[in-house]
Parts: sequence; structure tokens; C-alpha cells
Amino acid sequence: MQRMVWAVLITFAASLALGPWAIRELRKLKVGQNVYELAPQTHKAKQGTPTMGGLVFALIALVVGFALRVGAFSWQTDMALALAAFALLNLLIGFTDDFTKLRMKHNQGLTEWQKICMQIVVAALFSVYCYMHPQVGSSIYIPFFGVTWEMGLFYVPAMMFVIICTTNGANLLDGLDGLCGGVSSVGMATFAVLALLFAAAAPAVDEQNNLLNMGILCAAVCGALLGYLRFNLHPAQVMMGDTGSMFLGGMCAGVAMLLRQPLLILLIGGAYAVSLLSVLMQRIYFKATHGKRIFKMSPLHHHFEMCGVPETRIVSLYVIATVLLCLVALLGVQA
Repeated sequence: MQRMVWAVLITFAASLALGPWAIRELRKLKVGQNVYELAPQTHKAKQGTPTMGGLVFALIALVVGFALRVGAFSWQTDMALALAAFALLNLLIGFTDDFTKLRMKHNQGLTEWQKICMQIVVAALFSVYCYMHPQVGSSIYIPFFGVTWEMGLFYVPAMMFVIICTTNGANLLDGLDGLCGGVSSVGMATFAVLALLFAAAAPAVDEQNNLLNMGILCAAVCGALLGYLRFNLHPAQVMMGDTGSMFLGGMCAGVAMLLRQPLLILLIGGAYAVSLLSVLMQRIYFKATHGKRIFKMSPLHHHFEMCGVPETRIVSLYVIATVLLCLVALLGVQA
């Protein structure tokens, strides 16, 4: 418990201290945000804002998370190590997308097929790892019912679907200042609490250490995000970019799978799910009706923005809703 608290405090302080330096360096490198042509008019002022700030909080969180870990490394069964590797692979996909946008000086980076192909490979590798891990396997918990569901070989494709949806949902949520960071900080704090609860009930020391190390890593991400929000709240001085949002989506999906609680993503990552669902609904309805729209703009947070709701209020409401959903998620878990 104390290590988790220290992880939050240290990463928070590190993000605050390194934030101004990172922003200056990003400006020197001229990695400015390219605003989408059809974005709301209020977003035009964000043009040129330093992006790829996700590199900063991600690296801070990983360094501190592993510095505070308990027990020795186990390359075969170390959940925290696998979680970090998986999150970094997703970060690499986001970084490639951001770098492509900057090189092309356009809002469009990788094509949808290029991105989805990379995500399929990463999702398959991690799903197979979880399937073969002795502490995870092919069964998942069903929240609120206290039972497990043995998925068998269906586990791998199902979890690949969960990973791809979660990472893309996080990516789509990153559309307003402080939105993805604020929502994700609450989610990471919740996962840290869940890891602590499961560790307390774990029968073996190795399993306890595995769960504690995952909790410490989630706490480190939470603290790093809280410090990052000092510079990302409206008006943002830096954007996380796809680099940061893909990392956060990977963290959310990865820790949920390793805790055998992927269904909780619908609650803890509810904002991710809403963003993804609103985009899919908009696309399907647009094609089916030959040009009509359900929302003024998708994802959903842009619809609210187009309806005249201030950006700061939208972010506040999303974070409040996430806090409530995470509390419900905690009620549905039996350690």
C-alpha cells in the first residue's frame, strides 16, 4: 500500500518538475499539433501546440513503477513486466502515427488498415501470453455474480477484440484538453485498488508480488497523469498525442486482462467505450442513410461541444461519470 502511495507522489512530482522542460524540448523539435480541418472552430487555437507529451508521463510512470516494485524479476511469469511491454508496444504504434502526421504535416497519420494490422499483431501476442500464463489462463470473472467463465480457445480472439476496442476508444477520447488524461487517471487509480485487493487474497507469495507490482505500476501511471494534467488542462500547453492515448488504452486493457476482469473495462473505461460506440454509430448511420448524422460530430464529446457546452464542463462531467462508474465497478468485484 505504501509503495503505491509513494508511486503516486513521486511520479506526480516528477511530471510537474519535468513538464516545463519537456514542453520546451518538444517546441524545439517543432512537434506541433495538426488540427483536423473539420474540428470545431474553438480547436483552431490548438494548432501548433506541442504534442507527443505521452512520452513523458509514460516513461516517468514505467521508471518509477519498476523502481518501487517488490520481489525479483521473473521473465516467464512477471505480469508487471508483460503489462509494461504491452503498453510500450501500443505507445510505439501511437508514436508511429504521430510521427507520420508530423512528417506529412497533416492530421492524418497511419491509414486505418496500417494501424489495425499493427494492433492485431500486438493484441494477438498479449492475448496468447495471458492465455498461457499460469495465473491468468482462459477464464474471466463475471462482475456482480461472483462466478468465472471458462472461455477456452475463444479467449484469444475475444481478448484481441477487447484490446483493439479499448486502445482505439482511448485514442478517440483524446479530443479535448484534459479529457483522456483525467478519465484515465481515475481508471488507473481504480485498477491499483483492485490489484491491491486481489493481492491481499492471493494464496502464494509470487502471485501476491505479481499483483502488487501491477498495482504499483497503475499507481505510478495515475500520479504521472495527475502531474501531466497541470500542463494539459484547458488551455493545454501540451497534448499527449496518439503516443499517450494508445499507451493508456493498452494499460487499461492489459491490467484488466491480467486481473481476469476484462468486463470491467465497460465501467472503468466507460468513456473509452462511449467514444468508440458513438463513432461506429455515426459511421453506420451515415452510410445507411446516405449522409444523415445521429450526432452533430463524433466522438460524443465533440457533439456536446457543437451543442455549445464549454470544453471544461464536458471534461468535468466525463471525469465525474468515470468516478461513479469506477465505484460501481468496485462494488461488482469479489476478491
